Amino acid sequence: MKILIIDDEPQIRVAVKTGLERSNYTTILASNGDDGINLAASQNPDLIILDIAMPGKDGFAVTKELRTWCKAPILILSVRDDENDKIKALDLGADDYLVKPFGIGELLARIRALLRRNSNETNISSVMRFKNLTIEKTTRTVKLDDELIHLTPIEYDLLVYMANHHGKVLTHSQLLTKVWGSEFSNESHTLRVHIANLRTKIETNPDKPEFIKTETRVGYRFMSLVNND
Repeated sequence: MKILIIDDEPQIRVAVKTGLERSNYTTILASNGDDGINLAASQNPDLIILDIAMPGKDGFAVTKELRTWCKAPILILSVRDDENDKIKALDLGADDYLVKPFGIGELLARIRALLRRNSNETNISSVMRFKNLTIEKTTRTVKLDDELIHLTPIEYDLLVYMANHHGKVLTHSQLLTKVWGSEFSNESHTLRVHIANLRTKIETNPDKPEFIKTETRVGYRFMSLVNND
């Protein structure tokens, strides 16, 4: 797997490069946004690690431009822990967000999850299994422990959208726009109500959900896919 690292801090580039190469990833390095975009076009990386605060073209601008043609997962690394920055990056098309400083173990885990999800998206199955939860798209049915559970059409569409993007942080705005429509992009209360209803139906303990994880003040993340048929 080939990973492009775009960061203006030499020490970060070297640290990430060393950690990734020890895990047998091939790395490509860029110190600014323009070089990063050019390398993404010429090298076709499997994943892009991108800093936000860079001189010239910052990470937001790079993400926006890459998403017009590049499908590789984008993992943001940033010293900024502000929720608005996270939401902006994710809404522009980033797939995950990790705040500096970070442990190399967590970085590698995030990378594995993104690569796994991206690989599965190339051939999304009509049947998806998440532990004891089964989604059958052709019949629009959902089973928990092989027992059919009733979901409203909106609940089903919300569940399938999150399942199709398992492992990725989805912002409130993304979920509302994709499932309800752009005119509902600010109706966060509506989303919270449906998430709560879904958790009641698919989680063993809705207060400690296994499937639908909350990303505080940002959105939700559906747990990674266990198996596909």
